[in-house]
Amino acid sequence: MNQAIAECQKILRKKPNHLSAQALMSFAMARTGQIDEAERISRSVLNTAGSLKSPYVVEGLMLAFRTLGLLDEEIAVYTGALEFQPNDIKLNTKLFMAASRNGMYKEQHQAAVALGRITKQDKHMWWVIASLMLQAKYSKLDSTTQGLQLTLAERMSEKALVDGKLKTVEELRVYLDVLDMQNKHSAMADVLFTDGMLSEKIANDPDLVTQRIGLLVKTHEYDRAIEAAVGTLDIRENWLDYKHYIAATVAKLDLVIKDVNAKPDSAESVPEASSIAEAASAMLNRWAQIRGRARGAKLALVELAAALEASGHSGIARKTLNGLDDQIWAYVDQFQSKAICYKDVMPYLVAAIVEPVSMHVSQEALNFHRNQINKRIDAACESATQSEDHAQSWVTLEKIRYLLQALSDDVSPESWVLGVDRLLQYGLDSSQAQKKQASCSDIVLIAGQRLIQASFVGFSEPSQRPQLHAGLFSALCVLEAGIKQNDGSFLLKLYAIRIYLFLSCYERARAIYDSLNIKNVQFDTLGFLINGQGTSLGCYVQDLELCYEGVDFYDKSGGRISRGLESSYNNETYSNITDFIQFSDNLKNSLQRKCTHRSALRGEAFEPGNQSEIVARWAEANADAIGQSDAALEEVLHDNRDVGVMSLLTPTEMTKWNLEILTRPTPLSGTAWVAVYSIIPQIMHHIATADVEDVEALSKKLLIVAEDAGSSLSHQDHLLVRGVRQVAALYARAVDGSQNFDEQLSDLVATITGALTVETPDADSPETLADMASATIRNATVATEIYVYACSARYIMNKQKSPSAKAVTLAFSQLRKNSLAKMSVLRSLMNNHMRGSIDKNWVASTDTFAVPAKFMLNKRKAIVDGAAKSCFSGWSRSVKNLVQLWEQWS
Repeated sequence: MNQAIAECQKILRKKPNHLSAQALMSFAMARTGQIDEAERISRSVLNTAGSLKSPYVVEGLMLAFRTLGLLDEEIAVYTGALEFQPNDIKLNTKLFMAASRNGMYKEQHQAAVALGRITKQDKHMWWVIASLMLQAKYSKLDSTTQGLQLTLAERMSEKALVDGKLKTVEELRVYLDVLDMQNKHSAMADVLFTDGMLSEKIANDPDLVTQRIGLLVKTHEYDRAIEAAVGTLDIRENWLDYKHYIAATVAKLDLVIKDVNAKPDSAESVPEASSIAEAASAMLNRWAQIRGRARGAKLALVELAAALEASGHSGIARKTLNGLDDQIWAYVDQFQSKAICYKDVMPYLVAAIVEPVSMHVSQEALNFHRNQINKRIDAACESATQSEDHAQSWVTLEKIRYLLQALSDDVSPESWVLGVDRLLQYGLDSSQAQKKQASCSDIVLIAGQRLIQASFVGFSEPSQRPQLHAGLFSALCVLEAGIKQNDGSFLLKLYAIRIYLFLSCYERARAIYDSLNIKNVQFDTLGFLINGQGTSLGCYVQDLELCYEGVDFYDKSGGRISRGLESSYNNETYSNITDFIQFSDNLKNSLQRKCTHRSALRGEAFEPGNQSEIVARWAEANADAIGQSDAALEEVLHDNRDVGVMSLLTPTEMTKWNLEILTRPTPLSGTAWVAVYSIIPQIMHHIATADVEDVEALSKKLLIVAEDAGSSLSHQDHLLVRGVRQVAALYARAVDGSQNFDEQLSDLVATITGALTVETPDADSPETLADMASATIRNATVATEIYVYACSARYIMNKQKSPSAKAVTLAFSQLRKNSLAKMSVLRSLMNNHMRGSIDKNWVASTDTFAVPAKFMLNKRKAIVDGAAKSCFSGWSRSVKNLVQLWEQWS
């Protein structure tokens, strides 16, 4: 790119008005980060009369504006060029694609109409129909306009069908979407049951066949739906087809009973209703005999029993299927050796135990299922060594036992730990463990999950933090033992990352995260595990690198989505279009994207450099781009994080028992977090540019956001908010020589000093260890961050020759001296006490965790030592980094 710029400059020295060279140079400058100059040149060329006659200028400006992210200008290039070449197919196609990439559906439709007029191709007619459908679906139109768009799209699709121009299932899907948006389900069914040339293609498309059955259920044609489902399921298996079949069966049964109830003299009610359920049961059992289809059909029997009970037909469910409870255990007994068995039955177990209206747990149902577990689990454990299938059966039953214990609301840590020694014995010490069988990793994971759960349910009070962290350390040792034995266990690593971060140990957490080999697409679902945590623990350099990787993923994803969207139109695979639009929308509004960006901004504040360089960053920052508007925050931010990766053993709504939520090292980042970490850099920007009024206004806004957020922000987040507001207040008062700023200066110094309180009367106490794991390092990091912002403000006051700058400088000099002394105390505390204190106060420090701790100390002492060393090393690295920061800001 630099060579391209040099060549363009060589041309422009000879011909200063060479527009093609200017356009190309603006693109090259945009790619090399010379944003302002690139934008100035490209706009100048765009506004030059007649410039868009040249295809070379058009191509160069298109590339420049797309790189700069200036959508309106990119569209203006195409529309301006079309004034000179209105029938140019390539230009109209580029305009269509640019509009489609950016959700400009009106412009997309207009370009499609122009292409259809020029080419007369059927493809472009479907581009028009798709554009109308997308405009109605995604644009904010009034109901009348939306209806007109859909009506026009429907008429065009219908005419295409009649004229034989609807030739593919992809075009058919567009037509169906248009009808579905108007709730014309009967019309959709008519199209799907057509006898025309598409009938064979529809019959060979599993998705369309399933949709056809679902439409019959929606239109209350239950007999036809049952007949169609039977015909389909006789040929192939599909879970949705089972669901539609069962829904139609239960709905037909409802109608029969309703009809009979309306005629009290009739005696055929129960027998006829029962016969419908019996016929369905017999059909499902028949399909279960087909080779390879037993699991799907047997699970459908469980679904049928659940649907009957949910519809108030418990008597028929018991008569026909022996009830939901028996069907669940019949399924478990047959398929418990399959890893997916627990996921299959979990929702049905919850439905059988939790009453649907009151949401209360039925103690009778809970006791029944516990008895079923007790009958099976000991035998499963004893036979686990026979084969991997037998071991997986034990895993399945242990998972069910876990769910039942959570549903019972058991908060006794002793009961959660009960049996962990048996799990560890098999998972770590058996001959199967030496062979690295998958079931052993699963068993170790369940042991770790039980220890984590015992820690949180048993020691949730602030006064019980030492016991909480002791329990989590026991779980960590178990997880590390599992990882050492089977380094390929993804879930063991995810939990270990979470616990290390919960204990404020970034170094080992990051090393495990790096070993996961995260793929690009997983950044959005797994990046939240660690992004931003390093900055919160003083490891800003490592964390900044990781955040940059995440930001790069989001930036590049737009290009991949754009190419996929264009390919969908060119290849006429219209069913992919809405997927790409949704994926693009999710990424654009991703909560994790915004959090990653804000975490990167925090990390940049700590980057090495002299004061003038750092202040220049704030002064040159685009406050609007960094900021988050009120309107944007009111929108629902998409959260693409896959909580399922944490192997949820309870439904996600059971937050008290949701390990993914419990093990978060800080509260869940949300709109409040994004708002806070958007306003802070704006305040620093306005301090750097001496906009006192804006500084004060944003400081008030920051307070309101933090107060409204409450507990959704962590203690350290609130501490940072207070410190930044005090920096803003000090700057606003100090730059005005007529006002006294002693109070503001004292408040700021007190906040920083208070957050750095590390002296303790007993360095070896469990309380000191708990404070280190949860507060001391995090508070010290926040104090350091506030001081960094304060130093920037002080430097700005000096540059602005504020009369108060000298007094502030003296106060900060003393603050730095005192703070370095405190950091030295913290470093000494770390080096002289903490390593041994971990062993002393965390390993077997409570009776609750004595059994697993004894097992680990007797058989995995090296693992315990390694985990203790990792905790100590992580804390030590954080303290060392923080000391370096204080020294750097001298």
